[in-house]
Amino acid sequence: MAQRVVLFLLWLFGRSYAGFPNQINIGGLFMRSTVQEHSAFRFAVQLYNTNQNTTEKPFHLNYNVDNLESSNSFSVTHAFCSQFSRGVYAIFGFYDKKSMNTLTSFCGALHTSFVTPSYPTDNEVQFVIQMRPALRGAVLSLLSHYKWQKFVYLYDTERGFSILQAIMEAAVANNWQVTARSVSSTTDAAEFKRIIEEMDRRQEKRYVIDCEVARSNTILEQVVNLGKNSRGYHYILANLGFTNVSLDKVFAGGANISGFQIVNPENPIVQQFMQRWERLDEREFPEARNTPLKYTSALTHDAILVIAEAFRYLRRQRVDVSRRGSAGDCLANPAVPWSQGIDIERALKTVQVHGMTGNIQFDNYGRRTNFTIDVYEMKTGGPRKIGYWNEYERFVNIMDLQVTNDSSVENRTIVVTTIMEAPYVMYKKNFMHLEGNDRYEGYCVDLASEIAKHVGIKYKLSIVMDGKYGARDPETKTWNGMVGELVYGRADIAVAPLTITLVREEVIDFSKPFMSLGISIMIKKPQKSKPGVFSFLDPLAYEIWMCIVFAYIGVSVVLFLVSRFSPYEWNLEEQDETKDPQMPPDPPNDFGIFNSLWFSLGAFMQQGCDISPRSLSGRIVGGVWWFFTLIIISSYTANLAAFLTVERMVSPIESAEDLAKQTEIAYGTLDSGSTKEFFRVSTSLKLFGFV
Repeated sequence: MAQRVVLFLLWLFGRSYAGFPNQINIGGLFMRSTVQEHSAFRFAVQLYNTNQNTTEKPFHLNYNVDNLESSNSFSVTHAFCSQFSRGVYAIFGFYDKKSMNTLTSFCGALHTSFVTPSYPTDNEVQFVIQMRPALRGAVLSLLSHYKWQKFVYLYDTERGFSILQAIMEAAVANNWQVTARSVSSTTDAAEFKRIIEEMDRRQEKRYVIDCEVARSNTILEQVVNLGKNSRGYHYILANLGFTNVSLDKVFAGGANISGFQIVNPENPIVQQFMQRWERLDEREFPEARNTPLKYTSALTHDAILVIAEAFRYLRRQRVDVSRRGSAGDCLANPAVPWSQGIDIERALKTVQVHGMTGNIQFDNYGRRTNFTIDVYEMKTGGPRKIGYWNEYERFVNIMDLQVTNDSSVENRTIVVTTIMEAPYVMYKKNFMHLEGNDRYEGYCVDLASEIAKHVGIKYKLSIVMDGKYGARDPETKTWNGMVGELVYGRADIAVAPLTITLVREEVIDFSKPFMSLGISIMIKKPQKSKPGVFSFLDPLAYEIWMCIVFAYIGVSVVLFLVSRFSPYEWNLEEQDETKDPQMPPDPPNDFGIFNSLWFSLGAFMQQGCDISPRSLSGRIVGGVWWFFTLIIISSYTANLAAFLTVERMVSPIESAEDLAKQTEIAYGTLDSGSTKEFFRVSTSLKLFGFV
């Protein structure tokens, strides 16, 4: 009798599960760019099927994959109908803006559940299980935490408009100044560069980048190329893969970077998965070992967990989901939905498991709920978790809870960078026998000591290794000198004669200046000139003396010619007239060429001459010459005494313009200093090429 009872119970147990299939067929739709996600999908199915615990594996998972070369409606329809005709129980896959409406309409019409890690849809749709949590609340909470009032929002329209709508509603309520710019149609890096330059002209230094990882990397590359990664800039990456984005170059310039992470590396499920993932053969599983795990790949793994758990639930509830006969035509009019599709959808929405992305639950519309998103910031040692966000607590900043007395300035030594520059910082005469800060003396040394006493801190003076004040390399956009020490965290404070400039103020903060100076030209002191043999020529320039010589010769020649043509300069003496009236001699002319030169020289020397012109024209020429010599001699006499008694100080350069106009005197500036940077960016003085 007991044997019959046992056999009867076994027969009932087997009969109760007889309607549940041993093979569960699931479909897969993958885009061309989802190579790693495809590998994660196949590996997750393999992990489930190789589980040796038969109680946890009551059925076997099979998959049929279609790879979409394009996301147009025709290819998506063909792939979906191909999956439906194979009799799959659920479909896993990706969609974009073009294929989303096609897939969701097929799922709703045919009652076929579609599990996806793509971005959450804005509409409330049925038969779509969204693995990716919505970032709307987390972004708003982080903006409120940072107290941003003015920022730029760069968004990708293919990811929907939910975050954009939330930010605009919050901007109206909180009086934010938001500049929104769509970058979905932008594929050229030059276009990203133009957008960033336009925002920079508006003095924008805070950005929310709502794009996928690949597009975010392209935008941040242009940020680095334009030098907009210096201190004062802050970027929030509105995706769930903060560690997937290349941030080292952006952070190296001093910019602050924040973002969100859905995969917690300390999660035991993540660690166990990564141990197996890193041992895979890339020939079978592309992008498995040498490529960092994407957060979409982690969501793909969790999607398989959700599907498996849903069918376990259906088996426990003894729900018959077997597909008998033909699967039907997906393009039939009217559409013939699958009768068991509602049961599968209901089971998928009731799943609650823990996966690589934390707690996984869904609401009535298949959207993730009761999830936690980690908030990260880029620090010196790499990405660091600063808090987390969930629907109940909102944003929780754990950095405030981790602050201890060990991190206070009173309990650590502050590194003070400075530069050797007398009289600010100098070595003492006996510095070889001293240690630490006692080796130095000077104004800045005393200033640092007084500040430390007033604040009550310990400090260590550190001389900058390259001996430079600090400038940004135009090509690499990196800082050197003391500014570089501060930007890259190698020093805490700089106490030095450091000039305050606009470029430096973008990356570091300055105190009130202890001295106000301008740019000065320092030139070698000219040699004193003593009177020499020809010092009498100094009152007049070389050109003036040459003009006087030519004027002297010219006036003499004119006087000679005038005297030759004028009859009044030809005359006889009375004694010559009475000698022979019949044959009078030729009348003489006193103004020959030599007498003309002698007359001009005598007039110039203020000594006069024994001959004088008789003609009117000759007297006019002589009078003009006398007036000219009067002016010249008077000016010469007035300046001669001063030039002979006062030693002259010759200064050939009086201003920066004089320096730019000549090339004989070589000049230069201190390397990586503010003066060099001033001349480099100056548009009015073209000195930088000669410095």
